Amino acid sequence: MINSREFWTRRFSEHMKETSRYLKYIFNGHIAVAMLFFISALAYYYQQWLQDLPEDFPTAWIIAAAFGFMASYSPVRTLLQEPDLVFLLPAEYQLGDYFKRCLYYSYFVQLYVIFLISASLGPLYFASYPQLGTQHYLMMIGIVLIVKVWNMISNWWMLKERNPRTRFVDQVVKALLNIAIFYFLAQGEWIFASIITVLLVGVVMYTYTLARRKAGLAWDLLVEKDQQRMRTFYRIANMFTDVPHLKNTVKKRHALVTALVKGMAYRQDQTFAYLYRITFIRSSDYLGMYLRLIVIGGLAIWFVPNIWVKISFAILFLYLSAFQMMTLWNHHRTIAWLDLYPVKNEWKKKALLTWLQQIMFFQTFLFGLLFLAQWNLLGLVIVWIGGSVFSYLFIQSYVNQKLT
Repeated sequence: MINSREFWTRRFSEHMKETSRYLKYIFNGHIAVAMLFFISALAYYYQQWLQDLPEDFPTAWIIAAAFGFMASYSPVRTLLQEPDLVFLLPAEYQLGDYFKRCLYYSYFVQLYVIFLISASLGPLYFASYPQLGTQHYLMMIGIVLIVKVWNMISNWWMLKERNPRTRFVDQVVKALLNIAIFYFLAQGEWIFASIITVLLVGVVMYTYTLARRKAGLAWDLLVEKDQQRMRTFYRIANMFTDVPHLKNTVKKRHALVTALVKGMAYRQDQTFAYLYRITFIRSSDYLGMYLRLIVIGGLAIWFVPNIWVKISFAILFLYLSAFQMMTLWNHHRTIAWLDLYPVKNEWKKKALLTWLQQIMFFQTFLFGLLFLAQWNLLGLVIVWIGGSVFSYLFIQSYVNQKLT
């Protein structure tokens, strides 16, 4: 006989210990200062932009998309592990209280996203619909919390369904209905919102009918979903510290690899230069993060009006990119046969420093092009010169000291 409450307490304690172990590295001093600067600047210019908000701005659609997504995206964390497929499967009907606590935990841990997005979109909504007021907006937030409960319970029922197409269609239909509900609510159209809500309830009840036909939970699906979320968390944590048990995925990307290594010499001192380039391209971590930082930094540079804040954002995202890409140094640390290469250790260090320098110069060049597109020649010169100097000094001093 399994005591489901004790089992939940033990599994939850292990989960919190594991996540908190890496969260302290994610929210370290470097990232905290950078994010504080980034959020402060965005908040200031967000407020300035709201003062000249166009009358035809699609606020209702933005609110609907954001609130609809928050309500629709309601995954259930079960904290199950691979051995549970063998040892707990026979005891499924003794774990009712365990899975209830999983639902409670999954719901409450996702509330911070609702409150953050709601607080961010509040000023935009008040500027667009001042006649509806704060009380109406707070009521919408309350409805999000209720609708999210329905979606989460429905998602839990759908975890008995093994057909991925059925699960996908269910998610799409509920997402569209959620967006429609909050589109009408944002404009104060309660009648249409009520009609769509009735349709959503009908879909949820149909999901319940489908779940009743299934004999039990799809345990392999539960484990797979939970492992996917933990892999995502580990990939984020791996950008800040070593995660030894992270299972990296590799993508071929032949065209990019060929373009980067085509002109390289076939020599011993180029061994790690070749390895770091293809690792950067083919690994699931580095290229995506590098491109995302370029895009976010580029958007900040493009939309912020003040030239000095633009330049500050360019330097900030150069710093963030260099800081994140440093983890390439430890990417192959668990592969013992690399130590058998007949190459010098200083070649390895030089190869990484050179590659980081090159991608930082490329990012500086792209940021400069944004200033050129806006015909801001002063910003162009400062970013190209200042960004290049910063990249060189940061790589050769800070990064060079950390590579041990």
